[in-house]
Amino acid sequence: MKQFTSKTFNIPVLKGISAKNIEEHLKLYAGYVKNANGILELLGKFSPDPVANAYVIGELGRRFSFEYNGMRNHEIYFSSLDGGATSLSDESILKKEIVSMCGSFDVWLNTFKNLAMTRGIGWAVLWYDRKDQRLLASWIDEQHLGELNGCDMILAIDMWEHSYVADYQPSGKKQYVDDFFTNINWNVIEENFKKAKN
Repeated sequence: MKQFTSKTFNIPVLKGISAKNIEEHLKLYAGYVKNANGILELLGKFSPDPVANAYVIGELGRRFSFEYNGMRNHEIYFSSLDGGATSLSDESILKKEIVSMCGSFDVWLNTFKNLAMTRGIGWAVLWYDRKDQRLLASWIDEQHLGELNGCDMILAIDMWEHSYVADYQPSGKKQYVDDFFTNINWNVIEENFKKAKN
């Protein structure tokens, strides 16, 4: 069965988020890739006898969504830091869409940052809903509970404690969120949006 491969990222020195934290975080990402591949291999092994192995196949399938989404969520997260911080131009189609939706970019940003402060582990995500041609924001519990079906992930901030506690301590969660947005390469987010719209 075809295997997934880990992506590489060019992440420069970041404000607040240490190189050591990024290094350790990338190891976790690589683990998701490895585990997704391992599950595919096991499914191939047990699939020839689906009746005898129904329970195992079912559990592997359930676990696969966690590992696969962990892989994909982290790819969106790390790619948004790739290449260094850039601002979002007033002429950006994404910024115009956000302003149209929320009235101002700052209103959207503050609302999204508040979403990221949701208690628990998970992700704050900006999506593009192709069906209704609109942006949506939501919280994902863990890696896979709360994904919006049919929507493309445009922007995602990892709010599992491993993404910030080493640098910020638990009490520094808000500063981590602020620093994440300081470090974003908005050109990447804009490209995500353009691809989702096409």
